[in-house]
Amino acid sequence: MNAKVTDYIASKKEWEELLTLLRNVLLTLPLVEDVKWGMPAYIHKNKNILGLSAFKTYCGLWFHHGCFLKDEANILINAQKDKTKGMRQMRFTSINDVDIELVKQYILEAIENAVAGKEIKAVRNTKPIVISEELHSEFCKNEQLQSNFNDFSLSKQREFCNYISSAKRLATKQSRLEKIVPLILNKIGLNDKYKNG
Repeated sequence: MNAKVTDYIASKKEWEELLTLLRNVLLTLPLVEDVKWGMPAYIHKNKNILGLSAFKTYCGLWFHHGCFLKDEANILINAQKDKTKGMRQMRFTSINDVDIELVKQYILEAIENAVAGKEIKAVRNTKPIVISEELHSEFCKNEQLQSNFNDFSLSKQREFCNYISSAKRLATKQSRLEKIVPLILNKIGLNDKYKNG
């Protein structure tokens, strides 16, 4: 049992009983418990199988490659239809919604699919990175800033650039620039706090 998962569940008072039940089911299966993206995550042989999470109106099990599940009970939801291709979700609003045997069946099938190599590969963004005038101007003033920026992966560089270029007003661009300069100097990605469990 992972202490961070225990803390996560304890912090969700309204859903604590339901999350504990789901966790107890997960712990009987060949999964390693961890925290990723700020939520409990369950892994089999270094492959992300599913996550456990609580929201305002429901708790959910997130199957990373749920699109490959047969879903004969027709209970899976694509919560972000236009954004996610693979992820599917099981939702519960009360402890009475949980059919333990059915939940186990879906999880074991998800593990089998992972072992068989069924997964959707992330599509890499190959568009060139466009550095805004504002950021370029900062690079000209501070070599360390540019050096640190260049040390980031292309995806993290793109996050910084898109963050500034997506602002419509000059004042917003400036305030976003003021936010990211210290991040870059401290070698922290724009969205790192959301990615680290």
